[in-house]
Amino acid sequence: MQSLRSLLKPKLPKLVTPQPLSTYVSRIRYLMKLKEDDEACREALKSGSLLLYHKLAPLLQKKEKGIYQLPRLRTPDVERILEKLDRDKKLISKAVLISCPETDEPRFCLDVGDLQKNSMEQLCGGVFMDLRTAFLMLTVPETTLVAKGQALLRWHQTHGFCSATGQPTVRNQSGSQRVSPNSGITYYPQMAPVVIVLVSDGNRCLLGRQSSFPPGMYSALAGFCDLGETLEETLRREVAEEVGLEVDTLQYSASQHWPIPQSSFMLACHATVNPDKTQVVLNKAELEDARWCSLEEVLAALQVKYPHNNPDATLPGFWVPHGFAIAHRLIQEWADQQQHLKKK
Repeated sequence: MQSLRSLLKPKLPKLVTPQPLSTYVSRIRYLMKLKEDDEACREALKSGSLLLYHKLAPLLQKKEKGIYQLPRLRTPDVERILEKLDRDKKLISKAVLISCPETDEPRFCLDVGDLQKNSMEQLCGGVFMDLRTAFLMLTVPETTLVAKGQALLRWHQTHGFCSATGQPTVRNQSGSQRVSPNSGITYYPQMAPVVIVLVSDGNRCLLGRQSSFPPGMYSALAGFCDLGETLEETLRREVAEEVGLEVDTLQYSASQHWPIPQSSFMLACHATVNPDKTQVVLNKAELEDARWCSLEEVLAALQVKYPHNNPDATLPGFWVPHGFAIAHRLIQEWADQQQHLKKK
């Protein structure tokens, strides 16, 4: 039998031992600290790695025949290169924080467009390459990294002045924001939302091309969200505007940051239209062409390797964006679904 004292003794709540933070959470918290703490960011920059750009063209190193990679240049490496060029090492302080990968080594990006391009390439053992070309040379994780770096650098280059006062803005050390000292307004890097949609009538998918596309390339339809629109409203409006079709159903697929020509937030969707109402009424102000494509045509287009680096090669007659673009994912998903249905 319990004693009276034990019955009257107040029950204390059980102490909960805090669980250790996951590696991902710890990394994100560290990244947040670097964004907000200028001194911590300066310290991290001393031992961090740098992605170099020359007038927004990223530096790549040739690894094997036709294969390139992002060079792993640390801050001391870049300091030695600047010394050889007799340039002030303070240039590195203009680097912008990109990310903190699993290695916990912060990554920064730096544009050295004021330096002589050939000299930098020789000293770095690489080549500065147009971003679209770089996309074809790198792995998907590296394309994501190099795209984000370019987007951040471009944003800083185009937001040096306050839109309210016209006075210069000042960035923090990480480059996560710019502040107007006079107005007190804080500016943050932003992306413009864009809906990209692959339309299907059940057996075919609709692909279009703009006059600015490389020869032979067709892609999913896309358009910017108007102010106040939902994703669904933008999708239906863009399909109606560009090809004169009315969407029946839609389904979200995935999203992607796209840096060209300015930073866009791509929201990828699939949509269906009534198979009895598939007559395309092309808006020539929006598209050069649009065509319904069979599964066989799409599968063949997915296999095309565009000869981007060989100007003398025969250009493919019909192809679609490569794997780094979210349009490729939409088209591949549709093809996979159609093949699955045919097996039933």
